[in-house]
Amino acid sequence: MNTEKKPEEEKEIKEDQRQEAEVLKKQLEEAKKSAEERLNQLKYLHADFDNYRKQFEKEKCQIIKLANENLIRELIAVLDDFDASINSRGAGKDKEGLMLIEKKFFKILEKHGLKRIESLGKKFNPHLHEVLCKECSDRGEDEILEEIQKGYTLDSKVIRASKVKVAKNEKSLDKEKEKLNKEEKLENKEK
Repeated sequence: MNTEKKPEEEKEIKEDQRQEAEVLKKQLEEAKKSAEERLNQLKYLHADFDNYRKQFEKEKCQIIKLANENLIRELIAVLDDFDASINSRGAGKDKEGLMLIEKKFFKILEKHGLKRIESLGKKFNPHLHEVLCKECSDRGEDEILEEIQKGYTLDSKVIRASKVKVAKNEKSLDKEKEKLNKEEKLENKEK
């Protein structure tokens, strides 16, 4: 009888071991799956944090850039004062000294991205220039005759357009006058 129970006991033991192995296998699979999910969550969290850090840096740079732009806009008024002072003085050491100071001051601003808009003799560009007046001239149509106030760009962005006088031939001035007269007549009729 003892010999008959042994194979049954062995079968039971083997069955128990098989079931235990299956349970352990399932637990291992679940642990692997859980670890993989945690790893993916960690990767997403790391990517989110990296994106947040990049966005923060970008916003910080924009704030600094805007602060610099505002400061440079205010300093342009000082450049205007230098130009006015230089233009109002006759030749002499005072004028030379002012020119040297203005040049040095502008070089500092240039290091921070400020550039003058070159206008004189160029064709009018509405993105860079603001027309203050027009004058009959034998020069090319819309050629800039005089720069009344200097314009500036900061890192390729126009922060102040050049205020200019442009050339017009008589025919185009006459056409503009006719157009204005027609517009005035229409406005008067509507009233």
